[in-house]
Amino acid sequence: MNRIVNWLSINDNRVFFVVNQLWRCKVLDALLPRITHLGGAIFSLSLLFFLMIIFTNDIRYWAIDAFISLSLGFVSVQIIKKLSCRKRPYLTLPNVNICQNPLKDYSFPSGHTTAAFSIAVVFALHSPLLALSVIPLALLVGISRMYVGLHYPTDCIIGALLGTISAILAVYFIYV
Repeated sequence: MNRIVNWLSINDNRVFFVVNQLWRCKVLDALLPRITHLGGAIFSLSLLFFLMIIFTNDIRYWAIDAFISLSLGFVSVQIIKKLSCRKRPYLTLPNVNICQNPLKDYSFPSGHTTAAFSIAVVFALHSPLLALSVIPLALLVGISRMYVGLHYPTDCIIGALLGTISAILAVYFIYV
């Protein structure tokens, strides 16, 4: 078991540094710190409330599903963060490029990535055509979390998995 944990830790750090340091360029410096906010609470909740208020058709119901999914994802993230107590990469690794005003809570799992996937997967399940745009955006949110120095790759992978599971549960729960 120690060998697996050691291998995961080494490769987690290796991939983190590739994204956080080797991918640095002006285009990503301008783009990814903005994309990261697509998984934030303000954007996520505002988007869903906007869709629920403006639309009266299927999109309203999809937004309700996404809100349920987002809630399930949020609760699971908070429980796991309290249990894991994993420090953020910028607090444990040297020479990490970080964003302004970095978060100080625990790193594992990524709440922004969970939120992005919990919304994106709901819309993808309802409209496979939408999957072509919303899933890549959710992936970019996960990558952006490493780029801005706030999460390890495993934080984002587990966040994506939690968001996907909560989306499937929300869609299944609503339409049983």
